Amino acid sequence: MQYADFQATLDALQFDDVPAGGALVIYHQGEQVVCASTGQALPNQPWSDQTLSVNFSIGKGVMATLIAILVSQGLLEYERPVSYYWQDFAKNGKADILLSEVLSHRAGLFDISSVASDAAILLDWTQMLDRVAAMPVCIPKSQDKENYASAYSALVSGWVLGGVVERATGMSLNEALQRYLAEPLGVSGQLYYGIDASLLNQIAKPVRYFYESPNDTTVRRKPVLKPDSEAVLEKLTQLSAAKHWQEALMGQKLTTANINRLYFDTSRMNLSNYKNALMPNAKDGLEYHRDDVLMACIPAANGVSTAQALARIYAMHAADGVWQDKQFIRPEVMARLRLVQTDGFDAVMPANMRWRMGFHRLFALQQTDGYGHMGYNGSVAFCDPKRRLAFAFIHNFDTTMLNDIRQFALSEMALAMFAP
Repeated sequence: MQYADFQATLDALQFDDVPAGGALVIYHQGEQVVCASTGQALPNQPWSDQTLSVNFSIGKGVMATLIAILVSQGLLEYERPVSYYWQDFAKNGKADILLSEVLSHRAGLFDISSVASDAAILLDWTQMLDRVAAMPVCIPKSQDKENYASAYSALVSGWVLGGVVERATGMSLNEALQRYLAEPLGVSGQLYYGIDASLLNQIAKPVRYFYESPNDTTVRRKPVLKPDSEAVLEKLTQLSAAKHWQEALMGQKLTTANINRLYFDTSRMNLSNYKNALMPNAKDGLEYHRDDVLMACIPAANGVSTAQALARIYAMHAADGVWQDKQFIRPEVMARLRLVQTDGFDAVMPANMRWRMGFHRLFALQQTDGYGHMGYNGSVAFCDPKRRLAFAFIHNFDTTMLNDIRQFALSEMALAMFAP
């Protein structure tokens, strides 16, 4: 394989979804080795490594990195209670919940339906901080306090961690993000939790928004699940990851659904827990490409970033917390950050997530100690420290992480090329 193969693969992964596309940036041993893009981010804007995009839960990895930097500078400690920094958070039996427990999704703070029944409230930063400070701890359904490994806090964790950052720094969350991470890393203007109105027309959107307004609240916006076409089925067999998939599938047909089952076991998903974690009042939640949602601060879900910024963050991780001779994360903090906190099937996500300090395992069939975070739409950013590899793939395909194979195709390809 050659570096140029990534561009050809990215082009092939457009499948039947042209003109949608995405961007892929890979660093190896601190050097950018791949910068590929394909398709249109907007009707008049092609994708590039500088394209801003809503990357959903990828922003959790950005938040975890920011917190690691603050821990390294002595402004936070992983093993201190959240209430040490945020006194109001002690309400309803939460006084002893540690920052490390929130980051590794062991705090029982996953249930957004216990905080808000109206999705519009999620746009109000101050009100959401007050509500999260007052919320109770929840036990996932079909679980008990002793036997569940973790319960993914898909939305709530963003307000908890963002509130802690603001109190530790005395800054707004976006100010802290710029001051401690974006500016020192050289990616100013490429990382946001809630954007300024001047950037609204620069954010990549799914193709259905090329022709319709994302601000039309009368239209339900959910990805449409499509069966594999004959062309897609043929392309699946031609991807370099196909050999790994075919070996693991042991004779089953190479389809999108079968490939996804190699990474997620949706048969074990507790739908009630999943809805409680992601949907206020078990409804659809927010339209994340709507203008008012883009401008709101919802750190666990509406982080906006470029592929270049994400890849550079994880290149710093892959280099043990160092970027261009500057130590962003101290060695002892990096060691704590990488330590696996959970081992067992998550109560919300259909997998063993093996949570670190704000990061989950890399979903791959090949051997890896990689970690990072994927987004709801199947975007992903991660590092593999042994390979000294950093990877970011973001896109505007109208998919979810549970019904798309693009991130897996590219991840498996990268792991194979940069095998230690």
